[in-house]
Amino acid sequence: MGKISVEIPEELLEDLDDHVGEDGKFVNRSDAIRASIRKTLDLLDEIDERHGRLETDE
Repeated sequence: MGKISVEIPEELLEDLDDHVGEDGKFVNRSDAIRASIRKTLDLLDEIDERHGRLETDE
């Protein structure tokens, strides 16, 4: 799995941390960020599909 480094404002990290850990929805920050990226890419695919820009494997 590849690794990247990003700078994230402290306010966003604090919000993210509310959803991470034993009582959160995600095991760790990386898990939360991967889920967010997947969701964003899915939304972008839906937008591209609506505008006829999505390439298919046909």
